[in-house]
Amino acid sequence: MNGNNRLTNGKFFRKPVLFTTGYSDNGRFMKRTQTTILAAVVTMALAAAVLIAVSLNSRGEPASTPITLAYWTHEDPNRTPFELRLVREFEAAHPGVRIIRVTYPSTQVAESLFAAFAANQGPQIFHTQLEDSYAFVANGLVAPVSLEALGAASTRQILERYVPGSLDPVFIDDTLYGIPLELLNWSIYINDRIFRDAGLDPDRDYPRTWEDMVWLSERIVRRDDGGIITRRGFDFRYSDYLNAMVPMVEQLGGALISEDGSTAIVGEEAWIAFLHFMQQWGPHGKNLGSPAYRNARSLFNHDNDEVAMIHSGMYQQARIMADNPEFYHSGEWRVVPFPVFENARRDVASSYYAQYLMVNADATSRQQYYAWKFISYMQQHAEEYLRIRIIQPSRALMESESFLNMPYTDVFMADMDRGNVVYHAANSTRLQELIRDAVEAVMLDNVSPERAYATLKAHAQEILNSGGGS
Repeated sequence: MNGNNRLTNGKFFRKPVLFTTGYSDNGRFMKRTQTTILAAVVTMALAAAVLIAVSLNSRGEPASTPITLAYWTHEDPNRTPFELRLVREFEAAHPGVRIIRVTYPSTQVAESLFAAFAANQGPQIFHTQLEDSYAFVANGLVAPVSLEALGAASTRQILERYVPGSLDPVFIDDTLYGIPLELLNWSIYINDRIFRDAGLDPDRDYPRTWEDMVWLSERIVRRDDGGIITRRGFDFRYSDYLNAMVPMVEQLGGALISEDGSTAIVGEEAWIAFLHFMQQWGPHGKNLGSPAYRNARSLFNHDNDEVAMIHSGMYQQARIMADNPEFYHSGEWRVVPFPVFENARRDVASSYYAQYLMVNADATSRQQYYAWKFISYMQQHAEEYLRIRIIQPSRALMESESFLNMPYTDVFMADMDRGNVVYHAANSTRLQELIRDAVEAVMLDNVSPERAYATLKAHAQEILNSGGGS
């Protein structure tokens, strides 16, 4: 993987075998002739080997053969033009290398990757959220990081470039399987204009607890004559249950998996209380929000009186700037900490995670090398990524004035200190789907929280017992 197997390591340059002959007293001519022939043969063999070495790269493949790298990522209108520029620059510096950047909606990229890898058609470079991407590592589908491509003498040298712990999820058995595109967590964004329109003071009335969130949303929400919500106070990230909702259960004393890894959906009281809260939030309760409505954070930027609060990361700021510069510069939005329940047993914020850039283990060795080399090139532009609020967790960047002076960095970092890394295992995606099913059952189908809990518990335990949760 690291390019150490070179043609000059003896594979082609073996010590020539000198044949011997018997000579008579008058056999000097024969000896000189045989020696000359031998020298010519050896010279020709060496010349051929040199020609082969020149025409092959260090991984034993034709150096002149063009290669194509597919890079799959999620849609981000701020990141796309910047990364397309990096692609053009890298291609210009490496003739014969072509990179095709393919984007998917953020809610579809994991599903698209799973389908592609199942058909042995996975891209050479890819990334998605940790809770999804870890399955690729666990199933042997990710190539180890190339030290040569990243210009490192050892894996330890790469680890030391990043803040402690940021590479832990992809550093397994002393092997590194990913490099972070970004490290992120989510806090609460508030539209001050909507607060004031509802008679609220954003300086005083912002939500500290989930009970506050209900109280505020009841005052902000608007519905049409049919009960359809036209303005939401807040709504959840219904595609991100492990990041956004499991912490709510943890606040109440529950857990997704027990500490010894043997039990799934720990804490019946906590899980039922959480599911009851979600049921009351939905159309069969207080009718404050629902998975059936449009993604709230896609509406927030436009400031069209549609949603007052969302749950999102620092990257949202760049999207506000791109979608609505007037709103961005207005001073009419803010970021506040992730709420807790009034009776919380633990102060837990939203989980943090990384989007790790990974390389397909089925790619050729030459594709793997240039894939990691392109990833290395991306890492050399951390300051430019920061301008679009993409945080690469290098020590240099996160200790820089540029990072520390970003709006609301203190809120996001404080919430990260309160949070846990998102649960990630071979079947974390399946566990997330089960939580989605439970939440949608209580919110949309009015299933009792007790019944939804029992179903979730049984199915999650089956996954754990099968070995899929380790």
